[in-house]
Amino acid sequence: MQIFYLTLKQMLMMLTLMLAGFLLRKKSDLPGNTGHLLAKLETFIFVPALSLFNQMTKCTVKTFTENSVLILYGFVIVVISIIFSYPLSKLFVRGNSPEESYRRNIYKYALTFGNYGFMGNFIILGVWGADFYYKYSLFCFLMGILCSGWGLYILIPKERNASILDNLKKGLKTPPMIALVIGMFFGLTGLAKYVPSFLLDAFDSAGKCMGPIAMLLGGFIIGGYDFKKLILDKKVYVASFLRLIVIPAVIMIALKFIGANDDIMTLALIAFATPLGLNTIVYPAAYGGETKTGASMAMVSHTLSVITIPVMYLIFIVYL
Repeated sequence: MQIFYLTLKQMLMMLTLMLAGFLLRKKSDLPGNTGHLLAKLETFIFVPALSLFNQMTKCTVKTFTENSVLILYGFVIVVISIIFSYPLSKLFVRGNSPEESYRRNIYKYALTFGNYGFMGNFIILGVWGADFYYKYSLFCFLMGILCSGWGLYILIPKERNASILDNLKKGLKTPPMIALVIGMFFGLTGLAKYVPSFLLDAFDSAGKCMGPIAMLLGGFIIGGYDFKKLILDKKVYVASFLRLIVIPAVIMIALKFIGANDDIMTLALIAFATPLGLNTIVYPAAYGGETKTGASMAMVSHTLSVITIPVMYLIFIVYL
């Protein structure tokens, strides 16, 4: 029960920070590119620093060997999610025009990936700490590669898109992925012990900024849209229900059936019960795609997740 209350506290903290970002966008004189700058800080500094510190201090041959099965679990679950996203997305958008096909792709992404990165990291670190975050990073390792490959391929309008393979190559070259691999290398080879302590302290301090800044960023981006219009799309509530409850519940039941332990169940729950991330806003906006659907789902699902994530944990981890 203590973990339940800690999770609820972390979710309320998340909502508070997102509300602060929302109000900053609505009430302050901050420039419109503030969200872009915050996203750059996350991508190029805070998330890489978090990965470097965690992998250098936690990744050893022993810990990697003991937890390597987590990589397989995360990969299998996300591949199954991708497969099922195709028929599920047709429930929301049935037409085949270019515009309708693109909107259906947004639902495909939403039904496959939750905000396992920024928000998942925020929850794991705040509730379970750095040791469990190391396990979470392994669980999400191949998931992140698929998100960069297939995920971005369907979010970027086709006329401005590259192939899945090209997107995958780009995803592997992003600062968070490069930092993760470098951190693993230093940890596995033992070279981490030669890294000066002031550098590790710098990585640790910068990494701790990741969660709060990510939540402020989410609220700031959503604050750029008409609030009333965002809450009127009924399909968004159905998609949020699937994203926050149905899909993670099916995953939990399947894992329970095959005898997965509590650590795997918890990692899968946080990765797949988190609300829709911001990629469905950021990438369509960058390439001239439709952003309203993604903004609506992000706002509605993040708000509802304050209740659904602690309750899902209570049901599937504590009681079952």
